[in-house]
Amino acid sequence: MDATEQEAAAAALHALDGEPAPPEPDVVDRIAVARLYGAPLFALPQDLYIPPDALEVFLEAFQGPLDLLLYLIRKQDFNILDIPLADVTRQYLEYVEQIRARNLELAGEYLLMAAMLIEIKSRMLLPPKKSADGGEPEDPRAELVRRLVEYEQIKLAAARLDALPLAGRDFLRAHIHIEQALEPRWPEVHADELRQAWREIAQRARLTAHHTITREQLSVREHMSIVLRKLQGLRFVEFAELFDPARGTAVLVVTFIALLELSREHLVEVTQAEAFAPIYVRLAYRPS
Repeated sequence: MDATEQEAAAAALHALDGEPAPPEPDVVDRIAVARLYGAPLFALPQDLYIPPDALEVFLEAFQGPLDLLLYLIRKQDFNILDIPLADVTRQYLEYVEQIRARNLELAGEYLLMAAMLIEIKSRMLLPPKKSADGGEPEDPRAELVRRLVEYEQIKLAAARLDALPLAGRDFLRAHIHIEQALEPRWPEVHADELRQAWREIAQRARLTAHHTITREQLSVREHMSIVLRKLQGLRFVEFAELFDPARGTAVLVVTFIALLELSREHLVEVTQAEAFAPIYVRLAYRPS
């Protein structure tokens, strides 16, 4: 560090105090205690004020009264179900006395827990009161033990969660830059649009359907023989029983023509008892 830089640092420091900077010696063989704007400082200003709370060192940090109480119990391997309240309360009050001297507001919660410990200890020293049903009286420490057990379970669960890998603390997410302009951006297709497109294709398919018409060879004479075989040996047959709708319209038409042709040749008789009555067909009567 040359003399020019040292003079600039001293001038900056004294400018903050409103005083002119004293001349810096040409040769400096001391060790700097600090640096100000990159320049070394070899002595602290005489009027420098350092607040009492500017620097504090916490050897143990607790999250609350229950955390401190659980720490004292676990540190000395006490059984949490059988807490020696005298020893724990004495150590607890020593800690509360330390924090009360520095921060009275923070000590308020701890003082409340200390009062609870003293109250539980006083109840244990008094003769126990019998319960209304004559059973064993409840241990005054039971409620405190329950709270400690629940708090410890939650604290251990929180520690397990904190041990899990955390993004930004234990690992960083990989980011890959993709040039979107090089990829084609296709429009999104919704289900309604697909349904409408399929409906239009089905309609065009029905309009362009091809129908093949073939001629079925049906013989009136053949169906005349079929009708005669059905009437053979029967006195009457109802008109509708001579037709088979399952064979199609063409067969029904040919059968009807065959029946008319048989009637014209007087081979069958078509009778009806009265208007709107059933129609019957029978073989024509031929005298011998």
